[in-house]
Amino acid sequence: MATTIPGRNSWPTRMQAGERRFATRLDEKLEDDYLVWVSVNIGPRRREADVVVLHPQRGLLVLEVKDWKPDTLHRIDRTSAELLTERGLVTTLNPVLQARQYMLELQTVLERDPALRQPEGHRWAGKLRVPMGHGVALTGITRAQFDEMELEHVIPPHMAICRDEMLESTDAEAFQERLWAMFPIQFREPLTLPQIDRIRWHLFPEIRVTSPTQGDIFADDQLAQEQPVAIPDLVRVMDLQQEQLARSLGDGHRVIHGVAGSGKTMILGYRCLHLARSLHKPILVLCYNRTLAARLAQLIDARGLQAQVSVRTFHAWCGDMLRTYAVRGPKRPPNPDDAYFAAQVQAVIDGVEAKAIPRGQYGAVLIDEGHDFEPDWLHLVAQMVDPETNSLLVLYDDAQSIYASPKRRKFSFASVGIQAKGRTTVLRLNYRNTQEILAAARAFAGDLLDGGDGDEDSPHVIPPESAGRRGPEPEVIDCDSVRHEAEVVASRIRDALDDGENPDRMAVLYRNRWTHGREIEKQLARLRVPYRCATGKDKGALFDGPPSVKLVTLHSSKGLEFETVYLMGLDQPLPPDADPAAEARLLYVGMTRAMGRLVMTRTHHPPVATVEPAA
Repeated sequence: MATTIPGRNSWPTRMQAGERRFATRLDEKLEDDYLVWVSVNIGPRRREADVVVLHPQRGLLVLEVKDWKPDTLHRIDRTSAELLTERGLVTTLNPVLQARQYMLELQTVLERDPALRQPEGHRWAGKLRVPMGHGVALTGITRAQFDEMELEHVIPPHMAICRDEMLESTDAEAFQERLWAMFPIQFREPLTLPQIDRIRWHLFPEIRVTSPTQGDIFADDQLAQEQPVAIPDLVRVMDLQQEQLARSLGDGHRVIHGVAGSGKTMILGYRCLHLARSLHKPILVLCYNRTLAARLAQLIDARGLQAQVSVRTFHAWCGDMLRTYAVRGPKRPPNPDDAYFAAQVQAVIDGVEAKAIPRGQYGAVLIDEGHDFEPDWLHLVAQMVDPETNSLLVLYDDAQSIYASPKRRKFSFASVGIQAKGRTTVLRLNYRNTQEILAAARAFAGDLLDGGDGDEDSPHVIPPESAGRRGPEPEVIDCDSVRHEAEVVASRIRDALDDGENPDRMAVLYRNRWTHGREIEKQLARLRVPYRCATGKDKGALFDGPPSVKLVTLHSSKGLEFETVYLMGLDQPLPPDADPAAEARLLYVGMTRAMGRLVMTRTHHPPVATVEPAA
C-alpha cells in the first residue's frame, strides 16, 4: 500500500466520485515505496495538482484526473476541450497539456538544484536525475469508449488510464504498468532518501524546516512570490508521518501526543497557516509559557497574519476576555500570585456560564503545550470554538508537564469537552536531539518516561524514540562554585564565538536567575559576549536585535531549541517543598532543548563539618 498524503479520510469533500475512486486505487494498488499526493499545491506558483506520484526507481509523475463521460465531452483537440455542463458549454485545457505544464514547471525548479542533476562523467551529465512523466486518468471513460471516440488523436493512448483499468479487481501489476508507460525515459540508479527529501523540499515549500535555531518554522509559500530562494546544502523537511499528519488535520477536535522534539509546534504552525487562508473568524493559539507564546507571535506577525491569528498565553487571554466584555475580575496586586491567577480564570468561567462572555468566538483554537493546562482550562477553551468549524487542536506531552500540580486529578479529554476519539495521533520519534543527548536525558528522567496506563482519550506519557541522529556525548563539568560554573561556561562560549559560531545558536539554561543567571551575565559581560535574557515582560524580545547568546530559565525554555545548550546547576539543591518528579521533568525539558551539543555544570559542595558536644 502506498503512502498517500493526505490520508484517505482527509481527502477534500469537493473530490468527485471518479477522482476518489482513482485515488483509492493508487492507495491500494501501489507498493510501500510509492509516495502519492492527492489534491495538493505544488511548485512555485502553488498550482493545485490532482495527483503527484513519486517512486525511487520510476521517478516523478504528474496526473490530471478527469471525471468526464462520453456524453459530456462535446469536443476536444490537442490544446482544449469543451464540456457540456449545467452551465452550458465550458472550455478547459486538454488535460495532457495541463499535466505537461505542471510537470515542466516542476522540472525547471528541480533542475536548479545541483544535487538533483546527473554528475560529471555520467552519460546524461547535467541533466535532471529524476525521471519525469505526465498523464491523464479518465475515470468515466472506458478503453473501448476511448478508442470509439478516437481520442488517441488528442490524448496519446499510453498517457491515459481509463475507467476499466482502475477497477477494484484490476491486477496491481497491470495497473502500475499503465503508470510506468507514461514515463518517456527511465534511469537505472534509484533515488536516495536525501534526494527524495530534496524533491519534497522543492515541491512543497510549506513542509520546509528552515532554521535549526527556532527560526521560521512556518515557512510556507515564499516561492509563490517568484523570488529566488537559496538552496541549502542540507535540506530539512517534515518527515512523511509529520507531513501526512499536517495535511490530514481536517475539521473536528484533534489531539497529538508527541514527545519532545517530534515536531509538534511545527505541525501547529503548518495548521495555523492553512486555517488562516480558509477561515473568516479569528484563530486563537494558546500557550502557557510566555517565552514560547511571544516567539510564536513574532513568527505569525512576520507572515502578516496578526489580524487573523492571535497568539496568547492562557492567562493573558483570560485577562483579554475580562476586559473585552467588561466582566469584573479580581484586582491585580503588584506581584500577582497563583491565587490571583486562579481567581482570574474562575471569573472567566463564571462569565461564560452567565453568557457575559460568548462561546464560539474563534474559527479555530490551537493549544501548544497542552499538558500544562489544568482540566478546567481545557474545558473553558474548548467552548470557544465555533461549532460550525469545530476546529480544535491540542498538542500534548505529559513527560514535559512541569507546571501542573502533582495533585491534579486524572481526567479524560472527553470529560473536558474535547471529542477526539479516533482523531488522536502519537508522535514517538525525537528529531531534535542527537541519540547521545536523548539517551542522557532519558537516563536522567528514569522511570518518568517509561509510559503509563492510558488510552487515546487520556493524557499519558509517551516514551521517546531516537531518530538516530548522532553527535558528541553530553559533557558534565564539575566546578568549585557557582561563579566557577559561570566562568567555565562563559569561556566555552567565548571560544566558540572566536571559532565562528553564531551566538543565536547557543543558550544558557538555569533553574534560578538570582544565582546562576546573575553570575553568567557578569561573566559574559566581562568577556564581551553578546547576550539577551528571557526575563519578565521582556521575554518576547529574546530573539530581537543582533545575534546574541540566549539566557533562559529552565521553565521558560519549553518549546525552544538551540544547537548548543549549556545547562548550569545540575546538582542545585531543591527547595524544601519541591516535587522531585516535577524537578526531574524540568531538567529533562532543559536537556532536550539541545540539538547537537549539551554541556552541563555542577558544583560539588564540601561536606558540612560537625562538632561533637563537650563531655
